[in-house]
Amino acid sequence: MAAVLLAAFVVNGWACTNFIVGKKASTDGSVMVSYSADSYGMFGWLCHLPAATHKAGEVRQIFDWEDGGYNGSIAEVKQTYNVIGNINEYQVSIGETTFGGRSELVDPTGVIDYGNLIYLALQRSRTAKEAIKVMTDLVKEYGYKSGGESFSIADPNEAWIMEMIGKGPGVKGAVWVAVRIPDDCIAAHANQSRIHKFNMNDKENCLYSPDVISFAREKGYFNGKNSEFSFSKAYNPLDFGGVRFCEARVWSFYNQFNKTVGDAYLPYILGESDEEMPLFIKPETKLSVRDVQRAMRDHYEGTPLDITKDFGAGPFEMPYRLSPLTFKVDGKEYFNERPISTQQSAFAFVSQLRGNMPDMIGGVMWFGLDDANMTVFTPVYCATDRVPYPYQEGNGDCVTFSWDSAFWIYNWVADMIRPRYNLMIEDMRNVQNGLEDTFDQSQEGIEAQAMKLYQQDPKKAQEFLANYTDMTARAAVDSWKKLGEFLIVRYNDGARKKVENGRLVRPKSGNVAPLERPGYPENFLKEYVKATGERYKVK
Repeated sequence: MAAVLLAAFVVNGWACTNFIVGKKASTDGSVMVSYSADSYGMFGWLCHLPAATHKAGEVRQIFDWEDGGYNGSIAEVKQTYNVIGNINEYQVSIGETTFGGRSELVDPTGVIDYGNLIYLALQRSRTAKEAIKVMTDLVKEYGYKSGGESFSIADPNEAWIMEMIGKGPGVKGAVWVAVRIPDDCIAAHANQSRIHKFNMNDKENCLYSPDVISFAREKGYFNGKNSEFSFSKAYNPLDFGGVRFCEARVWSFYNQFNKTVGDAYLPYILGESDEEMPLFIKPETKLSVRDVQRAMRDHYEGTPLDITKDFGAGPFEMPYRLSPLTFKVDGKEYFNERPISTQQSAFAFVSQLRGNMPDMIGGVMWFGLDDANMTVFTPVYCATDRVPYPYQEGNGDCVTFSWDSAFWIYNWVADMIRPRYNLMIEDMRNVQNGLEDTFDQSQEGIEAQAMKLYQQDPKKAQEFLANYTDMTARAAVDSWKKLGEFLIVRYNDGARKKVENGRLVRPKSGNVAPLERPGYPENFLKEYVKATGERYKVK
């Protein structure tokens, strides 16, 4: 493998991670899609696009999802559907990761960028297959502006990975392939194209542009037999960064749920084998929503890539590294691991899509702002017609802090915890698990009540679930504010005040709180002495 790092892996703002779970691979029969929007500097909120009808001749102006520039306009459709975040009222959910690929295939004149493509498809689709058609038709008609993308596209019955890349400046359309994930399997993608060979004769489980191979031949990317064609090798050739920064995250997800697969492909991740990982695998046990949420919080703990035990973790085993991913010392290049959970996330979600109940009850997007590891996933039901106040755009922005913004509250607490991670993380985890376990345990009862209301009047059920969505978001953010206040007091000045039964211990008299001074761990102190020699030895 080449040891050259593609710039996209180092500086690309949208370095995201997606997981997919088939309905027979989940504990409740749901299809699941997860997404972590990892973008330094991006302000996170929950978007809402209400259902609407449009007159003939109406147009939609398209503003670029990343830089806000005007791309052009497209024709509206007669009916668009309610979209809240990355799920619509028919339980279609879409995520993405950017792989970039061949830069010469970007068309800067295209009207549709990847972000608008997602939300246009959600507004116009009632199934995953319909979303694929909407997306590919849009770029064919109006041009595709972005680099290479992998999309997770799912509904209550099936989940697909679609990979797409443009055809170059001034050329409308894209080359693409979409593969259905088997119902009893899980899959993932993380900024590296993952579709290699595909069955061109299986029309039920594989869709593709007619020129996906011929275009590669024309460009000189491929010259073998059709049966040997790999989308990934043609349009996103693998390099060191693609393996260690991207495929490693996929491997970590697989390793969590199938150790045999994890062991088999560890050499590939370490650069000791060229055998690529499969697009999807069967897990050893079925996954719940909580399992997927926990997987999104992974930092390779307990694996050879674990970043909590080495020098970079500091004295308090911090599982984060500052960007950029690579750095030079004395002319030699080094790198930091890039785990699934990362500090630069703007938001994250797990969509839970269920076909055994009405759409407005079956579709839930478990949503959190900031890093998945440091947030609370709250339920957002797919027919919700208003954004909970803490999740709204306008409560602060990318350079304005606001106590009303969930994004800034979660970031405020996270930035307190990271420097003293293993001292403080359990205080956070207790609150996080308490809230998420409560939401999880309440789901059955909430949905039973919603079903009763639905049978009376679907509008009553919709209003009930919208109110519940709002209540849980507010409750989580209020709890996080209290957590922040608790952490400031407990860990003031590097000491640690004592706690009993979840409460800070007050002094029996006077104004000096009972506390302890944990100092630095012994292994860190040994390294400290090695580095400083006799300088600090007591004479």
